[in-house]
Amino acid sequence: MLKKIKESVEFINSKITTKPRVGIILGSGLGDLVDNIETEVALSYSNIPNFPVSTVSGHKGQLLFGKLNGVDVVAMEGRFHYYEGYTMEQVTFPVRVMKLIGIEYLFVSNASGGVNPDFEIGDIMFITDHINLMPNPLIGSNIDELGPRFLDMSEAYSKELLGKAKRIARHLNIRYRTGVYAAMTGPTYETPHEYFYIHKIGGDAVGMSTVPEVIVARHMGIPVFAVSVISDLGVEGKIVEVSHNEVLEAAEQAAGKIKQIVTNLVKEL
Repeated sequence: MLKKIKESVEFINSKITTKPRVGIILGSGLGDLVDNIETEVALSYSNIPNFPVSTVSGHKGQLLFGKLNGVDVVAMEGRFHYYEGYTMEQVTFPVRVMKLIGIEYLFVSNASGGVNPDFEIGDIMFITDHINLMPNPLIGSNIDELGPRFLDMSEAYSKELLGKAKRIARHLNIRYRTGVYAAMTGPTYETPHEYFYIHKIGGDAVGMSTVPEVIVARHMGIPVFAVSVISDLGVEGKIVEVSHNEVLEAAEQAAGKIKQIVTNLVKEL
């Protein structure tokens, strides 16, 4: 794997002239976050050696390099999911690459189903912790050059970044929630009893991404800030049939608020 990572890094470094400080992974419907990026280079995943190609509607499939509020960033327009048939190594491969091209922080966004009865569709939830119900991406032989064999996860999500995001949201008068994100494989949305189970074990929202990338980021020592848009509800009495298009619509409605928060958060770094 290390050879493949370095091949990708070598190709990317031949195309860019700056070193990004922040990596941003954009989830379903949250592509508007790139509007504020002064893009200098856009690389299609299909042109990057060893990169998978996203197959999900709403995911463009390219790396954008540029400046956000004066800070050099790299943004992933489209991520990879375990349910697409990729291995966990492939799902998390871009995080490894971004680390080796220089990122110091990782911001992640997603759309998720809310299981906290206090949540409503369109809410923004800052992730404080997670419950991993997917295969762990660190299973297998460990590459010591990338990180430790046994990884401490007592602070999967940076308390410092979370504190900054809260202050920014309050200053901008943007309402936010905080909570625990549970990750399941998908691609099915959860049954009513699965929603019930996730809430009972401590989850506030559930989705099909983010956690593998966060684990690998922490494996490589990268502080993480993550945010979910509550796109549907898995709460008794509020569960209705949901489609991917409806998830995208709910995420797009909240994208402007997340864009403001992330743009200001980058500035504070």
